[in-house]
Amino acid sequence: MLLKTFGWSFAVTALGLVAAVFYGGWTAFGIVAILSILEISLSFDNAVVNAGILKKMNAFWQKIFLTIGILIAVFGMRLVFPVVIVAVSAQLGPIEAVDLALTDKDRYQELVTDAHPSIAAFGGMFLLMIFLDFIFEDRDIKWLGWLERPLAKLGKVDMLSVCIALVVLLVSAITFGAHAHQHGGTHADKAETVLLAGIAGLITYMIVGGLSGYFEDKLEEEEEREHEEEEAAERAGKPKSAVKLAGKAAFFMFLYLEVLDASFSFDGVIGAFAITNDIVLMALGLGIGAMYVRSLTVYLVRQGTLDDYVYLEHGAHYAIGALAVILLVTIQYQINEIITGLVGVVLIGASFWSSVRRNKRLAEAGGDGDHEKAEVSSGV
Repeated sequence: MLLKTFGWSFAVTALGLVAAVFYGGWTAFGIVAILSILEISLSFDNAVVNAGILKKMNAFWQKIFLTIGILIAVFGMRLVFPVVIVAVSAQLGPIEAVDLALTDKDRYQELVTDAHPSIAAFGGMFLLMIFLDFIFEDRDIKWLGWLERPLAKLGKVDMLSVCIALVVLLVSAITFGAHAHQHGGTHADKAETVLLAGIAGLITYMIVGGLSGYFEDKLEEEEEREHEEEEAAERAGKPKSAVKLAGKAAFFMFLYLEVLDASFSFDGVIGAFAITNDIVLMALGLGIGAMYVRSLTVYLVRQGTLDDYVYLEHGAHYAIGALAVILLVTIQYQINEIITGLVGVVLIGASFWSSVRRNKRLAEAGGDGDHEKAEVSSGV
């Protein structure tokens, strides 16, 4: 089971490390290994959240997530994305941007650093919305009941998460405008950049999340109707439309997963510049890490880990909230990647430990646990 799930990750690791040695010797080997570990530690919460969505998909879409999805994640986000940032921010053509990335690495790093405020604002707002929508939803199982119960009551107020996210964005933009580093451009320019990028992140979340939620609801309605009128549905050819709906629902969920993965990868891509400004080594290291995150996601789904350890999803969402805040803070201040990674690991570790203790208590109490486990609410 382990080899089947992680086989591709092991293969990509071996190929990536060999390619690193051929590209830049043993120094390159070390850098790629460090980048891989960085990406895995920063993205464990990503795997847990992805698993909550992926378990709703059938085997076909899970395979798509691991094949086409990984191509988007590795080549799109870890290789093409940093080049696109430079091309847009420096107003260069794509070929010139690639040439700059390979030949003038210091200038390339400088341009990516200048683009960091807009990247952090976009990613920070997208992740913040995921966190807010999670904590404002009333769910059967609560991890930190003293906090989650009042927040669930507050969540009954319409559009509360959007309002809070916009207030956070406004404060971030104004604060950044007041204390902006002088890398050229006025404070107002930088505040405007943060504001526009943050709004773009918010709109992206609402469109992609809204569409995936809409098609998921439609699919559930269709399945209910089919369950009630199975024979009539068969005669009317209803199963065909259900398959079509499942395809749409799964497609938009897949799209949502890719945007989610992109937002998670922002901190990894930016953090990688603290270790190297060589785009080839960056793509190799972060690509290997991304493979493990994907494999871990599938492993969590197939093992039913989220059903067994019911607070894991809570821990992952709190880690997302922390990452969103960290991204917004990095608009102005530098935060070490080790701190970013540790925050996520500590929160998920605490939620796992709470789940283990809960399972032990239920086992000792004797048997009522199965019903409670079945009520685990999942999704973002």
